[in-house]
Amino acid sequence: MSAPTAVVIGVGAERGLGAALCRRFAREGYHVFVAGRTREKIEQVARTIAGAGGSAEAVMTDAAREEDVVRLLDRALSPGGGREPADLVVFNAGNNQKIDFRELSAQVFEDFWRVGCFAGFLVGREAARRLVPLGRGTVIFTGASASLRGKPGYAHFAAAKAGLRAIAQSMAREYGPQGIHVAHVVIDGGIDGDRLRKARPQIVAERGEDGLLGVDAIAEAFWQIHRQQRSAWTLELDLRPFRNTWAGLKEKSHSSAAALAASALRQRGSSRVKVPTSS
Repeated sequence: MSAPTAVVIGVGAERGLGAALCRRFAREGYHVFVAGRTREKIEQVARTIAGAGGSAEAVMTDAAREEDVVRLLDRALSPGGGREPADLVVFNAGNNQKIDFRELSAQVFEDFWRVGCFAGFLVGREAARRLVPLGRGTVIFTGASASLRGKPGYAHFAAAKAGLRAIAQSMAREYGPQGIHVAHVVIDGGIDGDRLRKARPQIVAERGEDGLLGVDAIAEAFWQIHRQQRSAWTLELDLRPFRNTWAGLKEKSHSSAAALAASALRQRGSSRVKVPTSS
């Protein structure tokens, strides 16, 4: 019996979301292509999976380079070794940094866009080109609450993530009817991984374990999206720790409420009975 295949693009440290996704899919018997830019990190993730009895291989990939993405997806859709073409592709690449808008250079803005949005376009396009003819498959994009609203110091990040969300929505509407499940997962909060622990240890200390998202819990949600029956597919899923204040959706809720209020006023005005005046 042939083994299924999955691809995870944007894998870094073992204590990170990309690595957790790879481990979760491998537990289900998937051969996992572990794709990232740092050879030592992705090879360690692949070794850990193999040591636990799973199957994985590391593939050096810069998701913002078209030739790298084409080569990776070609390989994943023709894996050989008695394995099935990939039916699960996850785009998890991205970075974040607070930068004063006045100090934000054009080059830095473009760099964030290339990694957070353009790379997602490349992965989504190449996945669609190969999965649509097969009539099956799942493509999941790791998003953020920044895709719903901007915050001071994060214009570059919000612009990239909003673009990525639009790509996911467009792909879902175009390819869902052709059997491709496209989903966007909004991560609304800090992820309890190496990146946050090294860059902002004070945040980890302040919020504690219950105030951060666990990488294995997030990975489980991704797996359940892939397993959904097509009569009830998820397009967008919000994930947050239970102690989260829902800050990521405040602006969205306020704007929605304002829109509803304006609509109600327009309807009320149009429904008034006009009484003719006598001459």
